[in-house]
Amino acid sequence: QVQLQESGPGLVKPSQTLSLTCTVSGGSITTNYYYWSWIRQPPGKGLEWMGAIAYSGSTYYSPSLKSRTSISRDTSKNQFTLQLSSVTPEDTAVYYCARGRGLDPFDYWGQGTQVTVSS
Repeated sequence: QVQLQESGPGLVKPSQTLSLTCTVSGGSITTNYYYWSWIRQPPGKGLEWMGAIAYSGSTYYSPSLKSRTSISRDTSKNQFTLQLSSVTPEDTAVYYCARGRGLDPFDYWGQGTQVTVSS
């Protein structure tokens, strides 16, 4: 059973960088051919895919967030990390990490973590 757990600060000030980590257990983030994504849901809105890091280490980003987003990984800890720079209150959302493969739906999700951007 694969489990994902998000961690990071729940409150970030405007203009700062939001940093979240997803810790994966029950499976390796380097296993072919899985992709490990960050997804968020602002209050009252739908899910938004932000980006992913592949089993190979390649990264992919949403065009709308690409200039502010960086995803990296630590294979020794079986973790991957999201950094979102220059945050504004519009970045307030529940942030999820999830596993996917190709065009298949995400099969495992973290429980989500609330991040609020406020001074």
